[in-house]
Amino acid sequence: MATIEYVNTDYPIPAYRFVLDIDGDGKTDGTFTSVSGLDLGIETIEYKDGNGNAFKLPGQRQTLAITLRRGTIPKDSPLFAWLYTVSENKVDKKDCTITLTDETGATKFTTWNITDAFPIKLSGQNLDNATGEGGIDEVVLTADKLTVTFH
Repeated sequence: MATIEYVNTDYPIPAYRFVLDIDGDGKTDGTFTSVSGLDLGIETIEYKDGNGNAFKLPGQRQTLAITLRRGTIPKDSPLFAWLYTVSENKVDKKDCTITLTDETGATKFTTWNITDAFPIKLSGQNLDNATGEGGIDEVVLTADKLTVTFH
């Protein structure tokens, strides 16, 4: 039986969090443990000429569907009001940022700048009466454009 010679000294495993800023004002509008859908994609167009050749050309950017999971939001977060305006067909597209930080939020690693986003789904709302903060299982945003900044 083999013995383990090396033990990782970085225990416990570091935790990361994703910070959502809806209005770009620097305030934390929600913190989440998981984010998916930060995909940069471009559709392709196939062009066939008269000689039997086929060429692929870049087309339009693909629509983004960004999913933030297992999060908490402060009691003054504009997320609920933003979702309510969308449900009334008053789409208020906003530029948002999602920043990957360490567990304290002091060190920023990567920031995704999201252009013309609006929420399309909010599920699993759990509210705490004592603190006024809420727990969210999932928030889905759709957006037009995504850029990445590394810190």
